[in-house]
Amino acid sequence: MIKEEDMSKVISVNSGSSSLKFQLFDMPSETVLTSGQAERIGQQMGAFTIKYNGKKETVELPIPNHKVAVDILLNKLTELGIVENLDEIKGAGHRIVQGGSSFDQSVVVDDKVEKIVEEYGELAPLHNPAHLVCYRAFKESLPNIGHVFVFDTAFHQTMPEESYMFPVPYEWYTDYKIRRYGAHGTSHQYVNRRTAELMGKDVNTLNMITCHLGNGASITAIKNGKVLNTSMGLTPLGGIMMGTRCGDIDPTVVFYMMKKLGCTPDDMDTYLNKKSGMLGISGISSDARDVQAAIDAGNPRGILTGKLYTNRVINVVGGYYFQLGHVDAIVFTAGLGENDDACRARILKAMEEALGLSIDYELNATIHGKECLISKPDSKVQVWIVPTNEEVVIARDTVRLLGL
Repeated sequence: MIKEEDMSKVISVNSGSSSLKFQLFDMPSETVLTSGQAERIGQQMGAFTIKYNGKKETVELPIPNHKVAVDILLNKLTELGIVENLDEIKGAGHRIVQGGSSFDQSVVVDDKVEKIVEEYGELAPLHNPAHLVCYRAFKESLPNIGHVFVFDTAFHQTMPEESYMFPVPYEWYTDYKIRRYGAHGTSHQYVNRRTAELMGKDVNTLNMITCHLGNGASITAIKNGKVLNTSMGLTPLGGIMMGTRCGDIDPTVVFYMMKKLGCTPDDMDTYLNKKSGMLGISGISSDARDVQAAIDAGNPRGILTGKLYTNRVINVVGGYYFQLGHVDAIVFTAGLGENDDACRARILKAMEEALGLSIDYELNATIHGKECLISKPDSKVQVWIVPTNEEVVIARDTVRLLGL
């Protein structure tokens, strides 16, 4: 039995350029005491949502910067009695999108680590700077606790050279760090280990393809618990088609359209990151739910969007199947992967003959956001839905590294 004095409260932080998501855990029981988010930070009017004791409270108010968001959060924790005082919080773990090749695991933050993460901001300009602003705000408000950085790229550092290198001048790699880094590593790591638990197998004996399908999306090939390949590239723009991101395309498209449109590199960055993907093809929305409604209504561009997305996913999964040699499980996770049964069905039907899949499509249609094996016993590959939990991975690493 875990004694109360052995428990530690740890906060997991996931910040974006205009958002801050959080969960406060009692560790090591992994009990979620509260969760929520601050949204529209830096805009004229923001919103703060907090969930606790089965309740949900949302307030609209100005949140000019991340420091204010952190102050609102910490004040709410004491105001609502979630903690009696802030000294109960013993550690904070922060999600960092880009750790480059410098970090193959989570680390305790010091000045050197902070400087390296700042340098990698060029490779993740929408993420790393925001992560650091949020970290510094927490450090100022909670000066006496330890902080841990948990990197999206760390899990992918086991990739061999032939997976992470790009066929460009080698000096681009040595001089400018141009290579595949991947993303969503914390999510892929969690679902890999959790699926192994559900299968009753040692994670280090299994080959898996994990499909993190959300507004941002990536697919990872994992051999015996280590990443062999992943779809995102130098930045989260690479890989499969996403909500507003194009994923992999012929680079000539960029040069050709810059000339045709007379646009700058920044303009093109906006086109590829914010106006492409599902939004660009459908002309309707970047939200898969809206696209599915268009498909159901017979909208031709909605239907094309569904087909194109399916095609991009199965091309990657098929390639990874060959690279792995055999696959024990294919796992769907993240917002779309966990909840969009129609999208899962399209992908699985496109692969079932080649991979020898046998899927319970009636069961698949009923599963939304729950752990479930949706393949039948005669399927050559098990197919799972496993909701991701990046926050608990962050909390676990924070407890471990701070010795709590």
